[in-house]
Amino acid sequence: MSNDERAISAFIERMGLSAQGDGLPRIAGRILGYFIVHGGPTSLSALARELQVSRASISTNARMLRDLGVLEATAVPGDRQDYYQLAPRHYLRVLEGYIERMGVLSESLSTAQHEIDDANQGAQARLADMHRFVDAARAQTRSLIDDLRADSANDD
Repeated sequence: MSNDERAISAFIERMGLSAQGDGLPRIAGRILGYFIVHGGPTSLSALARELQVSRASISTNARMLRDLGVLEATAVPGDRQDYYQLAPRHYLRVLEGYIERMGVLSESLSTAQHEIDDANQGAQARLADMHRFVDAARAQTRSLIDDLRADSANDD
């Protein structure tokens, strides 16, 4: 195995551990690492061979990454297999999903603030603190997305 192959393999494994640390399946992180390096399109059977994982596990995790906006399903003319490739600027889609999920949390916090008696000062204070955090995190993430899009527009 060449130094480059060892470096790629180590990166893929680190991506798996990183995903696992974020509560995702380790194989999902390994798949992401593979596509960051190789781009695609790659068939699920080739991916299973490369990562030495069952095709069923690859299929399940590739669909999950597709649903998150990280991968895109694609076709190769003349081949009936399922192929995937890294979605362009996939990290923007991940951040958009984060903003959506935090929006749901913000609404839940707001509802709780209105429904829980104001006399319950401890709960109200914790809800307000969490609500401020969530809204600030959403605003900062939106700003980051806007900056990244502006940088991309300037590069074109």
